[in-house]
Amino acid sequence: MIRVLIADDQGMVRTGFGVFLSAQPDIEVVGEAADGAQAIQRAAALAPDVVLMDVRMPVMDGLEATRRLLSGGEGPKVLILTTFDLDDYVYEALRAGASGFLLKDASAAQLAEAVRVVAAGDALIAPAVTRRLIREFARLGGPRAPEARRLADLTERETEVLTLVAQAMSNQEIAGKLVVAEQTVKSHVGRVLMKLGLRDRAQAIVYAYETGLVRPGE
Repeated sequence: MIRVLIADDQGMVRTGFGVFLSAQPDIEVVGEAADGAQAIQRAAALAPDVVLMDVRMPVMDGLEATRRLLSGGEGPKVLILTTFDLDDYVYEALRAGASGFLLKDASAAQLAEAVRVVAAGDALIAPAVTRRLIREFARLGGPRAPEARRLADLTERETEVLTLVAQAMSNQEIAGKLVVAEQTVKSHVGRVLMKLGLRDRAQAIVYAYETGLVRPGE
């Protein structure tokens, strides 16, 4: 059962999401929060697997709440929900450690599937969002992360897989491109995340661009 906490300053949104998600056989809504500070408190008390986090909230916004929730390297998966499809929200949310980014106009079925995807440790980053991330990295200039030396710990195949992950390719797509089994790709991705100390594919995408492994326009 996937335990979910809904953080949104609009009561109707929390109720709507809660009713739908609670109807799913594999999802349990364990609590709600009306702002970022409350989300941090509720997450500590309720230990959810996934937090649906709105961006614009009073007291503390969703981006800062995400940073604080995940600052210790542990914590729930965070799925950012917003009506604002803006570049800086996408970039900052993923840098803060969020596992996905979903607009509130997504269908109910897409919402439930998004919860399942991030709970499983995968990233929910649509190709359109990846394109915006690439534009943002291009705007920021060259590599900026100091830990690029950790890339040397990866095998040639693992580096290749990370490069394809950074292009927002799924395990199935990577398997097709490399002509290997999908389970093999999954194993490679797992080892990449472990060696680089990353939470999930979302962080892997950010890491690949920030270390210069992949550059905008390639």
